[in-house]
Amino acid sequence: MPDPGSQQYDRTVFYVSDGTGVTAETFGHSLLTQFEHLRLREVRLPFVDSLDKARQAVERIDRQALADPHRPIVFSTLVDASINDVVRLANCRFLDLFATFVEPLEAEFGAPSTHTIGRSHTAANIEAYQRRIEAINYSLAHDDGQLHADLARAEVILVGVSRSGKTPTSLYLAMQHGIRAANYPLIPDDFERRRLPEVLYGYRSKLFGLSIAPERLSEIRNERRPGSRYASIANCRYEVAEAEAMMRREGIRWLSTTTKSIEEIAVTILQELQID
Repeated sequence: MPDPGSQQYDRTVFYVSDGTGVTAETFGHSLLTQFEHLRLREVRLPFVDSLDKARQAVERIDRQALADPHRPIVFSTLVDASINDVVRLANCRFLDLFATFVEPLEAEFGAPSTHTIGRSHTAANIEAYQRRIEAINYSLAHDDGQLHADLARAEVILVGVSRSGKTPTSLYLAMQHGIRAANYPLIPDDFERRRLPEVLYGYRSKLFGLSIAPERLSEIRNERRPGSRYASIANCRYEVAEAEAMMRREGIRWLSTTTKSIEEIAVTILQELQID
């Protein structure tokens, strides 16, 4: 863990929440990506759901303010006004995400919000929550072509060479969008036969391909099997070229994951396959 007094970072950013802090962190990241030149230390302070915890959070933020050359930035999704008012007293630039958006919506709707902590896991969206859990289980069971049964229920089937990003993309689609995603590796046997795995021909409309630059693929594979033929640049070039040629032959839509974030990959797949 970095020394709190280190000059390695330009600023410290705190994500303060009465829940897990995921909402504050996600929104904060979206804004901070506009400041790529800054080196930021990021700290999540979750479950700040009492005045005592609020005071502890203030102490933590204030200590950092003394150690850093500039005051910290705080992204808050605290719902309780009294807790929020305590944390607001810290030596920081305080960004109240709920007040920024909830208050204008209250004015627009002509009705107050519930100001209820933990609404993200109430019955209001339990169906969506259960769908994500089911999708995660499905994607894990259908990872790397390990299960052929029940492919008819897949909403997308990803294909590509080993280590091109199929598994993390499948899980991201499941966790963030509740999408049942299966994935199949394309291997040398497929290239020699010049055909996809036979089971996939019944689900052409669900197929989407992932590719990757051979140089990047070699780096990733060398982390797993250093010095192996599997990771050699020559083999990576061969597999990528054959996989892309097969996807073109079979009319499979595909993209390169080399310079894209997993969020960009997922959104592109949803748009291309027109999955709601």
